[in-house]
Amino acid sequence: MTELGRRERKKLQTRQSIAEAALELFLARGFDDVGVKEIADRADVSVTTLFKHFPSKEALLFDEDEQMESALVAVVREREGRSIPMALRDHFVRAARGHADHPQFETFQRLVLETPALREYGRRMWTRHQGALARAIAEETGAPADDVRCAALARFALDARDVIFGRPDRERAADEVFGLLERGWAADQQA
Repeated sequence: MTELGRRERKKLQTRQSIAEAALELFLARGFDDVGVKEIADRADVSVTTLFKHFPSKEALLFDEDEQMESALVAVVREREGRSIPMALRDHFVRAARGHADHPQFETFQRLVLETPALREYGRRMWTRHQGALARAIAEETGAPADDVRCAALARFALDARDVIFGRPDRERAADEVFGLLERGWAADQQA
């Protein structure tokens, strides 16, 4: 991996500072009660700079959107001999440890669920991820790009994330849910 130059590091630091300021303010007062200017001021940037890094107010809360999609596609492409469902299972178990165990995760989830604009943004984000994941699955299996089975596996895997994150024993839940997906996927691939 190449080391980032000074300019790229500064951009990442600015982006992170903006995202952290937004999260802090949104969690403290709610999405609708915080203005973009207030976030920019807290991050010590101009509103113009804020919008250079984030296309909308909603995007401020979903700052890992691109990384999440890239990681999902990489899981399918770099699965090292594992089946696609089992590679996705491992990915979501690791993600649960990183996100769902964070002390502010429940507050974050509640904010998203209780704010219509954030719910809608999150739904659109997952739909984009589903499309990218389905395309990666199709490419890896040699299926047509619009293969309904690849789209279904992508959809079920992303929906499984919510089921897993909501369980006290996430690893066991992941084993059961992705075991079900694995058996169906394996049977389909052998047919």
